[in-house]
Amino acid sequence: MECCARCLVGAPFASLVATGLCFFGVALFCGCGHEALTGTEKLIETYFSKNYQDYEYLINVIHAFQYVIYGTASFFFLYGALLLAEGFYTTGAVRQIFGDYKTTICGKGLSATVTGGQKGRGSRGQHQAHSLERVCHCLGKWLGHPDKFVGITYALTVVWLLVFACSAVPVYIYFNTWTTCQSIAFPSKTSASIGSLCADARMYGVLPWNAFPGKVCGSNLLSICKTAEFQMTFHLFIAAFVGAAATLVSLLTFMIAATYNFAVLKLMGRGTKF
Repeated sequence: MECCARCLVGAPFASLVATGLCFFGVALFCGCGHEALTGTEKLIETYFSKNYQDYEYLINVIHAFQYVIYGTASFFFLYGALLLAEGFYTTGAVRQIFGDYKTTICGKGLSATVTGGQKGRGSRGQHQAHSLERVCHCLGKWLGHPDKFVGITYALTVVWLLVFACSAVPVYIYFNTWTTCQSIAFPSKTSASIGSLCADARMYGVLPWNAFPGKVCGSNLLSICKTAEFQMTFHLFIAAFVGAAATLVSLLTFMIAATYNFAVLKLMGRGTKF
């Protein structure tokens, strides 16, 4: 119990929360965004254009974004794990400076497991222990430079801020369409005629201006808004937007925690390498 309690003292709770939020946000953004793009493709094909050449470029863009989503998910899960390891590494060093964290039998046992200890009998056991020790040494050299993680995380946060802003665009388009449908469903709330209320995909750059019909008006638009496909796609884009926001918050938390640990180590004379 005492061993577990002392080990928990060195746990970077901010990094743990940020990692969970990052994994949740990325999974929500990538999963819902992928399915929402597929739903948008079906809606365009079914209701807004009958000519494949009109939306061929849009389909290529959607497929490219879906491949980018696969890469984004893989990268963030790997980088989130590295940031968590960095959080353990730097938080342990900071708390060791302030005397809040002391090496116990847990740390000794982990060190013996990594280095092989005296139990690595035979050449095979020594070779495996040596290989694992080299891997941990290389990882430790990388984690021993928190300034690198601060810079990379800062740049990644700026990039993700743009992704967050872009994820709001489809939510805005679908919300405008849904608002138009509400006006059609309740004509007493608007002075315009039902036939003049339309959703024009060409206006948002989704389709070229020569696409036909390119827009849907009146009762036809209302019937589209009532379909389960439209409702599901709209809610999936909202969920993807929420996932992007959660990922942005996690990156900000990572950046603040890493900057604090780096500043403390720098101030206490540890430099950028420890």
